[in-house]
Amino acid sequence: MKRSRLSDEQIIGILKEHQAGLGAKELCCKHGISDGIFYK
Repeated sequence: MKRSRLSDEQIIGILKEHQAGLGAKELCCKHGISDGIFYK
């Protein structure tokens, strides 16, 4: 199994930012992740 680059806490933080109203594209640029990883 491949190990994730992001910790569970980082993933939760990113998802909370998305719920707060930030767009997926903005979050991906801010955190340096791809769209595919965000939607996965």
